[in-house]
Amino acid sequence: MSAPERPWRQYICLACGLIYDEELGDPDGGLPPGTRFEDIPDDWECPLCGVGISDFELYEPPAAAMHPPEAPAARPVDDSIVVVGAGIAGWSQVEALRALDRDVPITLVTACQGDVYHKPELSVALSRGLDAPALARESGADAARRLGVTLLANTFAVGLSPALKQLRTTRGTLTYRALVLAHGARPALPPVLPETLCWRINHLHGWAGLQAALEGGARRVAVVGAGMIGCELAEDLAHAGHAVTLIDQQEGPLANLLPAPAVRRLARHLADLGVTFLGGTRVAGVRAADGGRHITLEDGHRLHVDQVVAATGLVTEPRLARQAGLAFDRGIVVDGDTLATSQPGIHALGDCISIDGAPCRFIEPIPRQAEAIAHHLLGLAHPGYGHRPPVVRLKTRRLPIVLRGAPNPDLAWEVEHDDDDYLAMRQQQNGETTARLAVGRPPRRDAA
Repeated sequence: MSAPERPWRQYICLACGLIYDEELGDPDGGLPPGTRFEDIPDDWECPLCGVGISDFELYEPPAAAMHPPEAPAARPVDDSIVVVGAGIAGWSQVEALRALDRDVPITLVTACQGDVYHKPELSVALSRGLDAPALARESGADAARRLGVTLLANTFAVGLSPALKQLRTTRGTLTYRALVLAHGARPALPPVLPETLCWRINHLHGWAGLQAALEGGARRVAVVGAGMIGCELAEDLAHAGHAVTLIDQQEGPLANLLPAPAVRRLARHLADLGVTFLGGTRVAGVRAADGGRHITLEDGHRLHVDQVVAATGLVTEPRLARQAGLAFDRGIVVDGDTLATSQPGIHALGDCISIDGAPCRFIEPIPRQAEAIAHHLLGLAHPGYGHRPPVVRLKTRRLPIVLRGAPNPDLAWEVEHDDDDYLAMRQQQNGETTARLAVGRPPRRDAA
């Protein structure tokens, strides 16, 4: 089939989940509508996170059955497959179920409106001038109509009885045929960071509040925590014209994950953007003062800013799981193949789970998790999820960082390539490469 006759294809960015649609192209990035993936220049970058075309792969959307445009039921429905949580994991689970069965009753319980949006975009949206309506790809009500789902929006799960197969909510008690927990994780906010004085960017509502607070010109913003989200937010805020101070207890950004040469490159990159990094210290206190926030650090440093953003990690809320007797170890413990919990009839996926004692808070594995659960719940053959270490990609557009494999903090890193633009390192054990790290952009293949 010639190229003009071939159907338009979509390709997904493995770093951030952005979908490149050949029919739509990327006009802002110089790709007019109709640009085939194989015709994209080598120097094109993902408009969301900045990685190259080598980090895209063919994407085939699930063939979910379309349902008549009837209003979704607004009352509890018994004997459904109940999904708790309407983030990427919850909606991915619904899509996976619908791709296999158009008629099985599904109830989606969420504490928010259930709007569909791509969470990784939150840490790069300010500099792109996006607002909450632009980030929401589909309203919760519309997605529920499209997929034939009973949506219980603004509804909290307050109790769970596996023996009775009942989920208690603020809208009534649901008797389920199967339950999938996809309620994510919440920000881990230390006591020294008051909730009323610090923004947490873990969902669309929180991000929209920060955006509104930053309107009207350049602001002074302190980001507490220099992990992945903190570094991405610091870059995004700086690109949006704000004066950013990044604070962390480690001596360098992402120092608990990256080897020293990579940490130094990341620190230089942030400094070149105008980000001030204060490392090796902790926040001792935050208080409201003079229309802003006054921060005191344990090393005695003091600074006054307009806004404070907490990027101090995530924790899974244990209340519901422990009440139901689910095994819990830094998250809801699930089987690495079936995603089944320790209680029959209950599965879990996404940010709320733990596999072999480690949380699994990455976007990349979620579609595979949802597919495995859907097959298991519907009694269909499937090889299983097959957990493997996800690829870690930092969405710092001017300095992409990619970490593959299972890095061991006790193993030395070997340098494979080191120049001004690109650093490549690896770890080896028993003669085999167990982890690889790439910082920056590799030399072009046709370079001299």
